[in-house]
Amino acid sequence: MTSPGPSLLVTGAAGGIGRAVAVQLAAQGALLSLFDRDADGLRTTADAVTAAGAPAPFTAVVDVSDRIGVADAVRRAAAGRPLDGLVSAAGVLESAGLTDTSDESWQRHFAVNTTGVFHLLQESAPLIRDGGSIVVISSNAARVPRLGMLAYAASKAAASALTRCAGLELAARGVRCNVVEPGSTDTAMLRELWADPETGVDRTVDGDPGAYRVGIPLGRIGAPEDVAAVVCFLLSDAARQVTLQQIFVDGGASL
Repeated sequence: MTSPGPSLLVTGAAGGIGRAVAVQLAAQGALLSLFDRDADGLRTTADAVTAAGAPAPFTAVVDVSDRIGVADAVRRAAAGRPLDGLVSAAGVLESAGLTDTSDESWQRHFAVNTTGVFHLLQESAPLIRDGGSIVVISSNAARVPRLGMLAYAASKAAASALTRCAGLELAARGVRCNVVEPGSTDTAMLRELWADPETGVDRTVDGDPGAYRVGIPLGRIGAPEDVAAVVCFLLSDAARQVTLQQIFVDGGASL
């Protein structure tokens, strides 16, 4: 009899990197729980998971900034067996700088990108088996200053730090906590930043001295699947000695 695959929870699963992670994990036979506030996108991801040959996932429409909603969804996701791991991929990005970032936008970034991660770690950690793995999707903006991303960068830097601090505590149980920090990745979030979609790819790859961007040395924008592959590695036993790390997946843009 074939043993069931690992039980893994993915947030931000309705699209982009979260969806790519879910599909790659599904192809490996994982039993998935998928969270997002986008119900339609979540259904599309669930269909992709079953098309990849995995069992139908548990899904929950939930905003990670809502602790009560997160607590309830995590409890239902873990019903019957411990979680083997967690991937936190939910996030928001609203472009603005020092003088034009509103209080509301600042608070929204931290509510989702930082406090949302905090809620997930607090609520899921007791339900993750000893020896499990947690991966938080942050951004290379957490360590590389970016114009027009003040609140985003600050909230992602906080998320990276809190994940590593949580990892110190959870290491005693053998639970690994790592951070993946992508650069420009071909998602709806990135394309919404482009003033001209026709030239967005070239400008991103080539860089912009006026914006202090060196471009992407590898010469291509990342695909969500590129980031997902690193996430899947960190969840696997092949990464059993890797914890408390911040790993750039950005084609060298953070040099």
